[in-house]
Amino acid sequence: MAWALKLPLADEVIESGLVQDFDASLSGIGQELGAGAYSMSDVLALPIFKQEESNLPPESDNKILPFQYVLCAATSPAVKLHDETLTYLNQGQSYEIRMLDNRKMGELPEINGKMVKSIIRVVFHDRRLQYTEHQQLEGWRWNRPGDRILDLDIPMSVGVVDPRANPTQLNTVEFLWDPSKRTSVFIQVHCISTEFTMRKHGGEKGVPFRIQIDTFKENEAGEYTEHLHSASCQVKVFKPKGADRKQKTDREKMEKRAPQEKEKYQPSYETTILTECSPWPEITYVNNSPSPGFNSSHNSFPVIEGLDTFVNVNLLPTATPQEAQQWLHRNRFSPFCRLFSNFSGADLLKLTREDVIQICGPADGIRLFNALKGRVVRPRLTIYVCQESQQTREQHQKHENGDGSSNAFFVYHAIYLEELTAVELTEKLAQLFSISPRQISQIFKQGPTGIHVLVSDEMIQNFQDEMCFVLDTMKAETNDGYHIILK
Repeated sequence: MAWALKLPLADEVIESGLVQDFDASLSGIGQELGAGAYSMSDVLALPIFKQEESNLPPESDNKILPFQYVLCAATSPAVKLHDETLTYLNQGQSYEIRMLDNRKMGELPEINGKMVKSIIRVVFHDRRLQYTEHQQLEGWRWNRPGDRILDLDIPMSVGVVDPRANPTQLNTVEFLWDPSKRTSVFIQVHCISTEFTMRKHGGEKGVPFRIQIDTFKENEAGEYTEHLHSASCQVKVFKPKGADRKQKTDREKMEKRAPQEKEKYQPSYETTILTECSPWPEITYVNNSPSPGFNSSHNSFPVIEGLDTFVNVNLLPTATPQEAQQWLHRNRFSPFCRLFSNFSGADLLKLTREDVIQICGPADGIRLFNALKGRVVRPRLTIYVCQESQQTREQHQKHENGDGSSNAFFVYHAIYLEELTAVELTEKLAQLFSISPRQISQIFKQGPTGIHVLVSDEMIQNFQDEMCFVLDTMKAETNDGYHIILK
């Protein structure tokens, strides 16, 4: 892709505005894709390439960008002067990204005192891999079940509000932050560059990635869809400690070069400044996320949603042994995953403080116990139900007609759902009615014009939190059970 670059020289950042040549942008892909696999005319017609020039600011535009993102990792010294910086990262290591408010006085006053949303992605640098991104990520998911490409290290991050990860977007995380406050987010990249090449030639031959950050502000509807700023940098990811060895190798190679040759290369900077780029074109994820969207009320949903996301603060009793393993790994208890390999969420939560200390030792044992017991498990969904009777039916009718509303008194019962399935709702309603779940044949929701819509898992997952329903029952035609209608 075309990227507008700004390389730090002394105390200033200048725009080189130069694009890597086309051959360089295709480096490292000859091994994994056949020469005739794709028509380049089709590739270049993709929206991601059509937006390159139109979305990048002109070189003559010297405006100060509203935000600046700084990755706290050193750049390689083996990069030529007018090329983009390259940064080496270790797999699974936490790296800080500082989110800096770079606005001039009076710029973007509409976000003063408000949150903005940033989406961080790990994407491919090479064009052909961008073109086949979906297939590449699906292949990675198949080889690494239960793992994510990108995680946030929540305990180390500062100023991050409501972090979210979509279980289907393994390479993406998002969060809210206040530009007026100190914000540092720590990321972990779990894939390595050689995982996307068919022949393993070592870390140096691995494909480069991009870390891209897109930032949005609220629109009038309270949705974070108005684009403010995008920036990215080029990275390669190595197995643990491999990035340090590669950096040392590059430094030693540069030291052996003649002085006139050294002048053709950039110095190694202690940090990596992400440079402005086009917004990532997959706007469908921003606008149509299947999970509840961000709004101005930041406490309207749990901090982390589901066990398939990163760092689930609350381990649920319903977690399977595999989900418990993920929770341990993402909360930095990986050394003990083998010890707890057959433990479910309920098994771990039953452990006493003494049990955990005996298994893990004093320091890690206390930390694990606090992580398990430190917070009350919040339900993923709460609904309120009222059983309909002749009396409540008449009271509801009066209430709707504005007659006698002051005397209307309805008793509702709270139902807490963790798994968000029709089976779980059936069991909870059966408990409420003191009957067997087998006696509930179907659950329907009353829809437009009084139609009865079968309640499915997907429908429950789209229920708003704290919805209220009046329950009506209807005898099933084929057995002694009942149909329940949510009105």
